[in-house]
Amino acid sequence: MRAVRPRGAATAAAVVALLALSGCAEKADGSGSDAIQITANDSECKVSRTSFPAGHVRLKVENKGSKVTEVYVYAPGDRIVTERENIGPGTKADIVAEVKAGAYEIACKPGMKGDGIRQKVTATGQNSAKPGDPRLDKAVAEYRKYAQEQADETLPKAEKFAAAVKAGDVEGAKKAYAVSRVGWERTEPVAESFGDIDPKVDVREDGLEQGQTWTGWHRLEKALWKDGKIGPEEKKLADQLITDLRDWQKRVGTAEITATSMANGAKELLDEVATGKVTGEEERYSHTDLADFQANVEGAHKSYELLKPVAAQKDPALSTELDKQFKALFALLDKHRDKGSPDGFAAYDKVGKDDRKKLSDAVNALAEPLSKLAAAVAT
Repeated sequence: MRAVRPRGAATAAAVVALLALSGCAEKADGSGSDAIQITANDSECKVSRTSFPAGHVRLKVENKGSKVTEVYVYAPGDRIVTERENIGPGTKADIVAEVKAGAYEIACKPGMKGDGIRQKVTATGQNSAKPGDPRLDKAVAEYRKYAQEQADETLPKAEKFAAAVKAGDVEGAKKAYAVSRVGWERTEPVAESFGDIDPKVDVREDGLEQGQTWTGWHRLEKALWKDGKIGPEEKKLADQLITDLRDWQKRVGTAEITATSMANGAKELLDEVATGKVTGEEERYSHTDLADFQANVEGAHKSYELLKPVAAQKDPALSTELDKQFKALFALLDKHRDKGSPDGFAAYDKVGKDDRKKLSDAVNALAEPLSKLAAAVAT
């Protein structure tokens, strides 16, 4: 997970502009001049308008501040509708998303901390009742099934990890740790959309908000690899981890998933890799970053494969490029496999500077075309 989020968050700026205004309308893919302009700096989050028609929306974000920022669109209860990470000073971001009629907040987070500088906005009108593309309906249904399967498969693996912790078996817990995280890492944007689960389960120590108690995988990771021991507190935390993961498992089926949220989620997973895994920050004690890395890319690829029938028709060149870059990144990851490792990969602290640079370059080469997927499937 990223270093800091709303409840603990990530990086930078985000999303959404408009579909049709009668007459002077946005195109269905979110392109055009009627986007919502968001200007972020270190102390402000200026939104060009606070009311816009519901539908496929596009935000054009510019960071004029001195800090890396991120932008969120929140529904009530801080449920994340969409987000964009890692918007550096002097850079811009542009994403298409689907926004239903209702009240929202747009938040800019300079320095990637806290609840952000927020602006209340409203998506007006009625939610469309017209039939959508059946191929996208199928993609959403299949992805919903996939997300639930990942949660269901995670629980027994996490329970094995927790059982080792509770038994005081440090080595057994180490072997089960990374394997227990794979399903979570594949579908993390869905979990993050609920707002309250991710900070309990996947926050790192430097991502804690003021007054927040550190729980979850990374708290136990530190105990196992840095402290090398398990005490009564860690055993309680193992039980808490399972409680929180069961909550996630039960709620996955209620997540709001659209074709554009799938596409944006795929890009978010690549941002996760770029800001946490490639740097070695995510698994700083266990050095199991490559297992997380692989799972993030697998999750992004799943979304793309499900959306590909529409994307390939609307933007063949984009689809060809995505096929190429996914293949290249998976091939590069395969070079770091280790059959003797519990998670199947070499420890990341053994990966040299040049190889890390190659991985980073491959992630960036994929992230750029992947950022265009949402516009390609917007209808």
